Amino acid sequence: MLKEKRKTSYDCDICKMSFSQEDNLTPRDNFHPREKPYHCDIYGKSFSRNYHVITHKSIHKGEKSYHCDVCSKSFSRNRDLTRHKRIHTGEKPYQCDICGKSCYTSSDLIKHKRVHTGGKPYQCDVCGKAFSQTGKLITHKYIHTGEKPYCCDICGKSFSQVCNLTTHKRIHSEEEPYHHCNICGKSFPRKGDLTRHLRIHTGEKPYPCEICGKSFTQNSDLTKHKHIHTGEKPYQCDICNESFSYPSNLTSHIRSHTGEKPYNCDICNKSFSRSNNLTRHLRVHSGEKLYLCEVCGKSFSESSVLNTHKRVHTGEKPFPCDICGKSFTISSCLSRHKRIHTGGKSRG
Repeated sequence: MLKEKRKTSYDCDICKMSFSQEDNLTPRDNFHPREKPYHCDIYGKSFSRNYHVITHKSIHKGEKSYHCDVCSKSFSRNRDLTRHKRIHTGEKPYQCDICGKSCYTSSDLIKHKRVHTGGKPYQCDVCGKAFSQTGKLITHKYIHTGEKPYCCDICGKSFSQVCNLTTHKRIHSEEEPYHHCNICGKSFPRKGDLTRHLRIHTGEKPYPCEICGKSFTQNSDLTKHKHIHTGEKPYQCDICNESFSYPSNLTSHIRSHTGEKPYNCDICNKSFSRSNNLTRHLRVHSGEKLYLCEVCGKSFSESSVLNTHKRVHTGEKPFPCDICGKSFTISSCLSRHKRIHTGGKSRG
């Protein structure tokens, strides 16, 4: 009698993702868009099952009855506590059968696998943009609605993401950030912030553009960069009609019309229209130099200055004179050089 050959691959007929066990395939319905007849009357979010609404509402009520006995952090759902405990134990029971990467939760594994498949099953019904995670779609929709449902109960400031509210509340509680950089000692409220910060020291840029090959330290920076290739600029200034790729760029631009400079230095009272300009300015006072040259060990306060410095070692001269062909390491040297040809006058 011939032994029946055991099936080794189970495919989801919605997203075509493959799984080594049939049990892993069965819950797929929970992760693909389907009918959601149960609604939260506070926030409006919809769910496929009634008990999910009940659990979700505890977020608004602030109920956190599940406590971690290691660090005392509290959670509104038992499953969130279970997942959190794996941070302390290091347990990652869900493994990708394509690349071997392990994940804390089954949902993290599902999200990770979309890196391999390119699956983006969640589509915005306003602009058509698709996402690999439903949470990213929900956050994206706030661009269209302007909604900020997470409100600080101390000062009233609102946020579009609960993680940003959590970070903001530390301003009021003076809670000590607990993720420390072992290179420069800087602290961060979230582990992800520390991970991104460490790339300043290591120079790691794990997000390459598949069109031009340029790499970035953050996925969000890669997404912004891609608009250069697509030319997409959906955010328009209603004063001068100039268009921008991202709402943050539009917000900064509008300040050029209004003169608003909401970011103030508490040392010298100088004001800035952008938060990143204030961050750079504060290094003047602190003397902080985060950007390290791995060749000679010299440090710099700005990444752009480090990049310019590196040309001393590489010999790169990316600014050529279009008259005589002579090249320079920085654009200002090229500008000064051109005065030789123009008789001291800048060419318009």
